[in-house]
Formats: sequence, C-alpha cells, structure tokens
Amino acid sequence: MAAAAAPPRPRVMVLPFPAQGHVMPLMELSRRLADHGFEVDFVNTEYNQARVLAALEAGGETGAAVHAGIHLVSLPDGMGADCDRTDVVKLGQSLPAAMLGRLEELIRARDTRWVVADVSMSWVLDLVATVGVRVALFLTYSAAVFALRAHVPKLIEDGIIDESGNVRRNERIQLSPKMPAIAAAELPWIGVGKSPEARRAVLQSVSKNTPYTLADTIVCNTFQEIESEALALLPKEPLAIGPLVASKSTSAGHFWPQDLTSLSWLDAQAPSSVVYVAFGSFTVFDATRLQELADGVVLTGRPFLWVIRPNFANGGIDEGWLDEFRCRVGGQGLVVGWAPQQRVLSHPSVACFVSHCGWNSTMEGVHHGVPFLCWPYFADQFLNQSYICDMWGTGLRICADEQGIVTKEEIRDKVARLLGDEGIKARSLSLKSRACASIADEGPSHQDLLEFVNLLREQ
Repeated sequence: MAAAAAPPRPRVMVLPFPAQGHVMPLMELSRRLADHGFEVDFVNTEYNQARVLAALEAGGETGAAVHAGIHLVSLPDGMGADCDRTDVVKLGQSLPAAMLGRLEELIRARDTRWVVADVSMSWVLDLVATVGVRVALFLTYSAAVFALRAHVPKLIEDGIIDESGNVRRNERIQLSPKMPAIAAAELPWIGVGKSPEARRAVLQSVSKNTPYTLADTIVCNTFQEIESEALALLPKEPLAIGPLVASKSTSAGHFWPQDLTSLSWLDAQAPSSVVYVAFGSFTVFDATRLQELADGVVLTGRPFLWVIRPNFANGGIDEGWLDEFRCRVGGQGLVVGWAPQQRVLSHPSVACFVSHCGWNSTMEGVHHGVPFLCWPYFADQFLNQSYICDMWGTGLRICADEQGIVTKEEIRDKVARLLGDEGIKARSLSLKSRACASIADEGPSHQDLLEFVNLLREQ
C-alpha cells in the first residue's frame, strides 16, 4: 500500500515596506516561519529585489542561498527608474496603486490565507474584504512609537503641533512613567518628509483612523521586560517576539554586500577595545560632519570599525578622500561599505556602538550587551535614544554645538566617558541577560513566537 502523501506546508506571504531596515527583520521572521514548516512568499519591490540579488552575488551567494522554504517574489513599486527612493513619503504613496491588484492576483493564485505585513504597508488590510485573507501586522519600530502614533490627534487638539506637523509648543511628551519622553520637535513623523507638503501628508496618514482592528494580530520586535507599558497601549493584545536577531549568518535581505574582512580584522584587536561606527541605511552626512566624525574617531586613540555605505555622504564619498583617510589611520581603523552587524556586535573586541539608533540596531545592541553613543538622524531614532539613555541607562547622547555640528572633540570626549562608565557597562550586560532570557525556550518572546506560529497554521 502506497504511503500517504505529506500534507502541503502552510503558505504565508510576507510584505515589508521597501527599505533596508524593514526588509531585514521581516526576512529574519520569515526564516523562523520557514523553520516551523511554512512556505513563505517574500515580496520585495523589483528595484530592491535586484539590489538583494546583486549583493548576494557580490558576496559569492545566489538567490537560492536565501533559505529553504522562502521564495523571493518581486512587484513594481510604481516609481520611475530615476526616482528618488530615499524619499520614503513619495515611495509610500506610490505603493498601494502599484501593488494592491498584483498582490490580490498572487494571493488568489497561491491560495494564500495569511499575509504578514509591515505596519507601514497597512493598506494591505483592504484585501481582507476582497479576498478574505487574514493579516498579521508587524511593527518594524518600537511599541512606544505605535502608541505615540495613536496620540497624535490629541497632540493636535492640545495645540502642541498643527495638522501640518509644525510645532506650536515644543513640550516633552511622555505617555507613562516607564515609557520614553520626547520633545515635540523630535516626534517620529516631523522629520520624515522632505518638504512641508510631504510632512503634512505623513502626519495626516499617521493621524487618520486606520482600521487596525481588521488585523488578526500585531507582532512586535520587542520584549515585555522593556516595553510592557507601551505594549499595553496597543489597539489589540500584541505578540512580542523580540529581540528578533539572526540565528545564523546570512546576507539575504541586505541591499549592499557585507564585507567579511571586518570580522578577521576584529579578531586581531584586543578585547573590548573597538569603537564600532554605523548609521544604518538612511543617514546622510554633509562634508563638514563627515570630516569631524573622521577626525573624532582618530582622536579617540582607539581602534575603530566604521561602516561608510556608498550613499552615506551628500554627493557620494570621493574615493580619493577615502584612500587618503585609510592611509592616514593605518592599522588604527578599518572602513567598510557594509558590515555583518550582528556578528560585529557579538564580537568580544567591540567596546561600544556609535549608532543612529534605528530600532533594528537598538535591538541588536541590546541583545549583545553593547553600550551606545547615540547620534539619531530622523524618524523614531530620537525616541529610541530616549529609551537607551533615559530609561535603560545603557548609553550617552552625542551633542551638537551651536552651529549644529558634532565636533571631533565631542566624539573623543564622549567615547572616553562612555567607556569609563562601569555603570553603563553593567546595565548593558544586565539588559543583554534579560533579552536573551526572553527569547530562550521558556521565555515570553519565544512563547509569543510559538503562539504566532500556531495562529498562522489556522488556515
């Protein structure tokens, strides 16, 4: 008698917003789902899919190396070939018209029952009514940001900001004693738009009543111990599965090839000696700030690993400048285009992390117990800085002078102060211990992940 055929693996679609900091955590979640027996259709834009595959090829890998059970799918983003895709407002506005119809076709063709969607792609909730798909919304930022989002209409009503995002009273906003405080001028949505019209559009999209109740669940890359009060303010009981960190090294989901020479270089450095400098995928420096940062890391007198991606400086990085800088610093520092960040942060040679404080970087630094020097650029990064410096006590702020410039002396002095503070080191290691306990087999984040897996199996 022939053996019965194995039942088909349940299928889910994963839909990130098309930016590096959104693709990476959802790719990591996809790996977890594939390991639990799911077939995952991971939807990139065509533009970003080409970048991911090119980065894999440059690193000697192919698309087949992504992960067993994960299938890369690409759809147009509605923007022309020469459009600026770092303009996240314009990009976000073009996506629904370009993608909704094609997503509906894909869902019908593959009989998909679940979509795990980036909360920044919450327009996908329209498909609940048209194709009956179930939606899990994934937060690529902190629960505190989501809670603050719901508070925006009240801020407008109270006259703290107006409907265009202009600050009327620059008050500090704190929703509860265990949540971070932030100045009105640093609200996550104030600095995202590149024009007054864009800022107004962003604030209107934030303040409108998106029907999150249509989602079956909300999933967060955080953990109860650090965000219990913020999680309690979400519109439905969330599943906190973080820190969502890579279980093994992979290049999949990265837009630039990872330079693995950084790891062998770290191997040659003394324990807890290296200043790691990385500003994520969106931060842009002008020439003055770039030069001060370069001079500052040299002035620390410590070995440093600095990630300078191709579009880090206005107008690009001049190769002559980079060559001259590398020659000047000799063996003191290593400059790479993109690094395997989680492997870097877990390396025993790393002493601190000079960071823009994006939520992925924040969770990775927390998981590996690395103290922060906080240098936020835009969006949620100022709120994350408040968590790090004010709530957790695991880092220090880098401060600009009267001209808005962070000087080389400020960088030198703050590195020395940070690395001389035993309390910050101790709190960083304590937070690491709690983060690791949360994702361990019996920990609350692991239990929430299993609950999420079981929910997705409900077809």
